[in-house]
Amino acid sequence: MKNRIQFGEHVPGYEIPVLNEREIRAAAGILFFGAYNSLMFIMAQGNFMVIKYFITFFVLDFIIRVYINPRFSPSLILGRMIVRNQTPEYVGAQQKKFAWKIGIVLSGLMFVLMVVLNTYSIITGLICLVCLIFLSFEAAFGICFGCMFYGWAYKEKAMYCPGEVCDLKNKAEIQKVSGSQIVTVLTFTALFVVLGITVFQAFFAEQPISLWDKF
Repeated sequence: MKNRIQFGEHVPGYEIPVLNEREIRAAAGILFFGAYNSLMFIMAQGNFMVIKYFITFFVLDFIIRVYINPRFSPSLILGRMIVRNQTPEYVGAQQKKFAWKIGIVLSGLMFVLMVVLNTYSIITGLICLVCLIFLSFEAAFGICFGCMFYGWAYKEKAMYCPGEVCDLKNKAEIQKVSGSQIVTVLTFTALFVVLGITVFQAFFAEQPISLWDKF
């Protein structure tokens, strides 16, 4: 019988406890969706109630992950359900634990400032931005900034990183970015900005009308 309080799973062939990166990324996407929509309520309506509920959920979810068991984290359970038909991608649990402790610090500070003290400021705005960046990079690219900080803090090499980024290796040809590709991106960006300002700005600035009034 599995221990109720533990961090990571013991999988044959892996030296240390591991977690499933696929469900972690799915959970990050769920949390990003919640955080983003909570901010939209503030920006569109000045409604802070939704984000207070979300912050409370966020900090409790991360406390369960770190101090009880990731298997009982609501967001990770939902993530597991979403990716249950995908082959697991195992990653080291120790760096994820460190990253999620950072999440507890950030969400805990937000909880105190916005829920307990019922305030908002540039501090809460910046923390929200940091959380959105962390969650979006985790969900979209599989890049865990907190895991990177683990190596800096403990001065030791993490094991079983997503995409094997911890292991030094030569890039395959399909992974390399050529000079012509960089020039293409820069040229496209410059043309987009110039055309947007000189050609499309007035057109895009027009207020839309109902489709049914159009005809």
